[in-house]
Amino acid sequence: MQDAVATHGPANAAAGATFYCAAAGVYASTHPPVALPSDPSLSLVPHIFARLPAARPDAPALVDAATAEALSRADLRRLVSALAAGLRRRRGLREGDVVLLALPNSIAFPVAFLAVLAAGSIATTMSPFSAPAEIAARVRDTSPALVFATLDNVGKLPPLRVPVVLVPDAFHLADEGAPEFAPFRELLLLDSEPLPGPSVGQDDAAAILYSSGTGGRSKGVVLTHRNLIATVELFVHFEASQYAAPACDNVYLAALPMFHVYGLSLFAVGLLSLGSTVVVMKRFDAGEAVKTIRRFKVTHFPVVPPIMAALVHTTKPAAMPLECLVQVSTGAAPSSRRLIDDFVKAFPHVDLIQLMIAEKYLSRLVLPNGLARLQLFRKGTIKSLRGSVFNYQSITSVLKIKDESRLWIQVGYHRGYGMTESAAVGTRGFNTSKHKKYGSVGLLAPNMHARIVHVETGCSLPPGSCGELWLHGPAIMKGYLNHVDPCAINGGWLRTGDIAYFDFDGYLYIVGRLKEVIKYKGFQIAPADLEAVLIEHPGIVDVAVTSTEDEEAGEVPVAFVVRKSGSGLSCTQVMEYVAKQVSPYKKVRKVVFVESIPKSPAGKVLRRLLRESLAASAVAGPTSYSESNSMRHSRL
Repeated sequence: MQDAVATHGPANAAAGATFYCAAAGVYASTHPPVALPSDPSLSLVPHIFARLPAARPDAPALVDAATAEALSRADLRRLVSALAAGLRRRRGLREGDVVLLALPNSIAFPVAFLAVLAAGSIATTMSPFSAPAEIAARVRDTSPALVFATLDNVGKLPPLRVPVVLVPDAFHLADEGAPEFAPFRELLLLDSEPLPGPSVGQDDAAAILYSSGTGGRSKGVVLTHRNLIATVELFVHFEASQYAAPACDNVYLAALPMFHVYGLSLFAVGLLSLGSTVVVMKRFDAGEAVKTIRRFKVTHFPVVPPIMAALVHTTKPAAMPLECLVQVSTGAAPSSRRLIDDFVKAFPHVDLIQLMIAEKYLSRLVLPNGLARLQLFRKGTIKSLRGSVFNYQSITSVLKIKDESRLWIQVGYHRGYGMTESAAVGTRGFNTSKHKKYGSVGLLAPNMHARIVHVETGCSLPPGSCGELWLHGPAIMKGYLNHVDPCAINGGWLRTGDIAYFDFDGYLYIVGRLKEVIKYKGFQIAPADLEAVLIEHPGIVDVAVTSTEDEEAGEVPVAFVVRKSGSGLSCTQVMEYVAKQVSPYKKVRKVVFVESIPKSPAGKVLRRLLRESLAASAVAGPTSYSESNSMRHSRL
């Protein structure tokens, strides 16, 4: 049987690791602690508005990408306060009531979300594209007192004994609007007599967000006001503190869904507290995104790899240089080396942040003509004569200069790790001249602690040893809704289900998922390892690896492969390609060609659907997983 503990480094180095307490088996953040609010009666919305810069109340906080309608910082304060009062006075919402937001991205989404919390109620979000059965299941699980929906999806709502209020995509503050939105407008009418504030505090529930379901059935993650305040401080404000440019000058494009924890934590919560401008797209379209970036001078664009790929393939740099764009951050799923290379060639002036990137990668950046030189500033930025700003840590060295307009640059990618259950807080990494950890997801966020636990014995493991990652800190969820899971929370520790290890400098590396780890004849195989090999094949554009049961081996790796258009790649060629690059026990045993890999709105591979597809095929009859029957798996 393969040893359950893999080591990465000298065994005696753990003793000198100041971030690790061997007696307790606990890892601490190497960042200085951040002072969090101590007032137990504080809730999220007052904290956000206390953090919002008081200067320039007329500065835009939210902008509709389609109509250019803008809500200023003052508008945001007023509308959230008015809607919160309307929910309590006209809809009778009380502390602890749940409001379901089945809304797409819009400038109304953050207002509705924050107003629900300001009213003392609990917000739960879900995709507006959910099927009626999914909506009915969510209603049964959360028992909402009110549902916010849109004209686009109200027809999909199952028969409900719950009031439904239609929310417009935009406010049109000077226009009375359509009659179907009259109930929503009535909620915004201010009364002369103010209501007393709700009696909720940091330890009360604020939101119920559903996990992606990659490890099984989706469960409601109960996050408190304390958790979301920690998100504001330990994720958004901490990251902003690492840059020289004032955060209030940044313009973000919101194309990622706000009903997911990452989009919510950025666009509906954290960035508003910084005073940044958020330009909101209802749905992503590559061509429209390019126009929006140019029109509103967007500086920052958080994406997932499919959006990043669409941006590269849509944009012609010579015609649309997007000079205003400073930073693109991509996460949720690893980007291929080829996609990263294509991106930096298309946008050489943009600082690319890759979350959970694969092993070391030296990228070539060719700066366009006209950049005569780079000026280095010691306070954290590198600025070209064209005004494009790079984060200092993202450019670690100039390797070769052919002339004044062509540079070879080693790019350091910032990385991060977080979960819905940790309110998007976990780690964040920045390369420095001393440490260039391209395969790591970074250092523990301030105020966070971790353990690496042996999956069989439950013992804590030192640096260099692989085990299950446990997290502890102010961002960890209160628990799962209607689901007591002793395996999830153990004495305040969140069992992430991720297999990981810390190196001897305190950097965390994610190896795979506990439930996703494939056990082949006693050997453990991380799907991510095989995916990293497969994605480098020139005939493969996307891939996901899972397992299927095997009488002899226990489990065998199965690769779901999306071939490049026009490619004649065969199953045998795929397996031979992998076999040449991995240990014998890691070889891919079966291949299924598909048109696309099923992913969550955040871009994570839904391996559960892949396994269900394999199980359905097994019930239907034996299959050889050859090209002749690949079409049965073409749509999952």
